[in-house]
Amino acid sequence: MVSCTINAKRILGKRNKMIYGHFIEHFHRQIYGGIYDPGSPFADKDGFREDVIEALKQIRPPVLRWPGGCFASAYNWKKGVGPNRVPTLDKAWRVEEPNTFGTDEYIKLCRKLDCEPYICTNAGTGTAEEMSDWVEYCNMEQEGLHAKSRIANGNTEPYKVKYWSIGNENYGSWEIGAKTTVEWGRYVVEAAKMMKRVDPDIELSAAALTDIDWNINLLGSCGYLLDWISIHEYWDRDRSIHLTNELATYEQVMCYTLSVNRSIERIRGILTAMGLEKKIKISFDEWNLRAWYHPYILSVKFDTTKKEYLSLRDRNDDNSSYTMADAVFSACFLNACNRNCDIVGMANFAPIVNTRGAIFTHKGGIVKRTTYYVFDLYVNYLGDTVIDAWEGSKEYFIVTDKDGNEVEVDVLDILATFKPETGEIAIAVVNKHPKEERVLSLIVNSFGRVGKCHMYSLSGKENDSFNDVDHNDAVIIRLDLNNNISDEGNDISINLQPHSVNIIVIGE
Repeated sequence: MVSCTINAKRILGKRNKMIYGHFIEHFHRQIYGGIYDPGSPFADKDGFREDVIEALKQIRPPVLRWPGGCFASAYNWKKGVGPNRVPTLDKAWRVEEPNTFGTDEYIKLCRKLDCEPYICTNAGTGTAEEMSDWVEYCNMEQEGLHAKSRIANGNTEPYKVKYWSIGNENYGSWEIGAKTTVEWGRYVVEAAKMMKRVDPDIELSAAALTDIDWNINLLGSCGYLLDWISIHEYWDRDRSIHLTNELATYEQVMCYTLSVNRSIERIRGILTAMGLEKKIKISFDEWNLRAWYHPYILSVKFDTTKKEYLSLRDRNDDNSSYTMADAVFSACFLNACNRNCDIVGMANFAPIVNTRGAIFTHKGGIVKRTTYYVFDLYVNYLGDTVIDAWEGSKEYFIVTDKDGNEVEVDVLDILATFKPETGEIAIAVVNKHPKEERVLSLIVNSFGRVGKCHMYSLSGKENDSFNDVDHNDAVIIRLDLNNNISDEGNDISINLQPHSVNIIVIGE
């Protein structure tokens, strides 16, 4: 038995709902044939799939990042607005971009979802002026050529886009318009100056990574103009530069759960050393367990045929790839963001639809993958106030990572929250063990007598259980735990299924 003491009066911080954000890019079937599909029988009058919109509303995305991703680094936003849309070549993903989904359609999508837009600008082939023109188009009432263009396109009121990112992974050799550390600092400061002169109230992020030299140069040049630092993390990466689709096993994935805090600690350290920890927050504005499968792009093998680099992307659509391993890892990531709520203010699951996304679309409907239900649990049942959870006893199990090394992994990952609006305590408990149940003894202090308790649980018969078109092996179930409360009223004994994600709700 594992014991954990919850102290409702010891507040650690307040989470930002933006950590439950999402991301969508012009890649494969994420937009066209995904969320935007005018030819689908599920499409509404604006071309958006109503079944996808309904599913997204259930998990209430607070923010949606767009249009990329690598796509953004050669994207000319001006070709995606107005009545005359001309197809262009998407040099990032080597396909034709019809430009039928642009800024106006994106804002319409955000309004349907009641979420904040977050635009990633072109810092590859684009200029500071193009970025500031985009801010003008979105946010100015009527001043300037581009605000007038928006009005002429039928949108009289400004969009008031608050969140903007300068660039995407411009530190990487694979990115169109990659920059050196010195080039990046100068580029960002000039772009930020122009964008903020159009609208001083916007919040800016800039592409970064967990690298000391890159971040010191970036933050030293323009930290005073930034509100966020953009970090991308995909833990299960293809070592052959995306030429195969070899995914980590459940046990190997559990090793990755130990790496989440390291990224946060590194960036926190840099921000603190530069005196910016109170001004700039971390935005994991692309994150997922699995890196996307797109062979022959990052390898820069330009003599490949479409069959080699395009059709192989369909392997991302194999729903059997997204198991309880993905759900357990995602829950551990969100727990880490919550525990570090003083410095992590935003996270965007990448992507939300198709590819490695939480929702898969097909002609007959949608599939909600295991990760979808993690967001359902965390968005709808956890509280906003993070409180103390102290494990009196820790248990570990041994697994082998992708390199063949034995790694010790903690069995449980526990996050406690309080819901001031209802007076309830909501506790996220992840049992990482692939095969074994655990009994958790919850001791609730500084709360009063526990009067009622129930649990929402996501699991599957096997740790590789997955959902598909013809079956749902992993869904949320609700369990009444009133009979598990001790006679004294402050101790609850709970059975946790293996490879499970659970939210325990306690009320007086």
